[in-house]
Amino acid sequence: MKAFVTGVAGQLGHDVMNELAKRGFEAVGSDIAPEYSGVPDGSAVNTMPYVQLDITDAAAVEKTISEINPDAVIHCAAWTAVDLAEDDENIQKVHSINADGTKNIAEICKKLDCKMMYISTDYVFDGQGEEPWKPDCRDYKPINVYGRSKLDGELAVAGALSRYFIVRIAWVFGTNGKNFIKTMLNIGKKYDTIRVVNDQIGTPTYTYDLARLLVDMIESDKYGYYHATNEGGYISWYDFACEIFRQAGYNTKVTPVTTAEYGAKAVRPFNSRLDKSKLSENGFAPLPSWQDALKRYLKEIDKEG
Repeated sequence: MKAFVTGVAGQLGHDVMNELAKRGFEAVGSDIAPEYSGVPDGSAVNTMPYVQLDITDAAAVEKTISEINPDAVIHCAAWTAVDLAEDDENIQKVHSINADGTKNIAEICKKLDCKMMYISTDYVFDGQGEEPWKPDCRDYKPINVYGRSKLDGELAVAGALSRYFIVRIAWVFGTNGKNFIKTMLNIGKKYDTIRVVNDQIGTPTYTYDLARLLVDMIESDKYGYYHATNEGGYISWYDFACEIFRQAGYNTKVTPVTTAEYGAKAVRPFNSRLDKSKLSENGFAPLPSWQDALKRYLKEIDKEG
C-alpha cells in the first residue's frame, strides 16, 4: 500500500507516518511548511518523502496527489485552534482549511479511485445529554465555528466518495505538539492550585495508539463512520488533570469549576462521550485504556526531555 498523509507536522499525522514506516509501507507526508517542521530528530518521519502542500489550493492538491498516485490518503491536516476559530478574521480561513481543503482532497481521491480517511470530531454534535454519540448518528448540530467547519468536511467526503473512513476523535494528545497534558504539567510547575472544568465529559485519545488503529482501518475495506478514543471510561477534564498530576508525582491541587465559571470564547460540548462499539463489531482492536496511555505518554515525553 502506498499512502499520502496530510498534516504530518501535527500530533496525529506525525504518529501515522511513524506507524506506516514501522510496517514498511511506502508513504509520502505533507504539510504547509516547505520542509518538515517541528518533527523530532530521529523520528522515522524524517526519513520519508515529504512535499509542501496547501490543501486550500485545489490545483496544487490535484497536481500533487495525482503525481504521487497513492492507494490511500489519510487526511490529518486541520485548523484545530477552537477559540481562535471564533475570531472574525479567522472564520473564513478555518472553513477554507477544514471544509474546502477536505473537499479538494476528496475530489482528487474520487478521480484516482483511492481510499480516503478523514479525521473528524465530536464537535459535529451539540454535546447535549449524557448518552454516547453513535458513529452513524446524523443528528448534526455543531455549536461553534470549528465544529461547523469539520462537519462540512465530513459532508464533502461522504458526498464525493464511497470508499471512505470518517473517524471522529476527541481530547487528543501526542508527543509532537501542544496538548492538555503538556499544558497541565507546565502550569503545575508554576502554581500550587489550578482550576479545571468538571462538566465536560469525554475520553482522551493518544495519537500513538490511534495511529495503529487508523493504519489497520485503511488496510481494510470496512468503510464508513467510526468513533475512536482510548478506553478506560468517560471522565471530565478535572478528572484527567487529577490523574495527570497523580501519575507525574505533582502535588498540585486541582479545583473543579463549571464551564461557565471558567469562561472561553468558543462554546464547548458538555457531552463528548463517543460510542466506539462499531470498532470491535468490525474486527478492529479497541485502544488501550487512557490511564495506561497516559502512563506510557509521560514516560515518552520524559525520555525526550
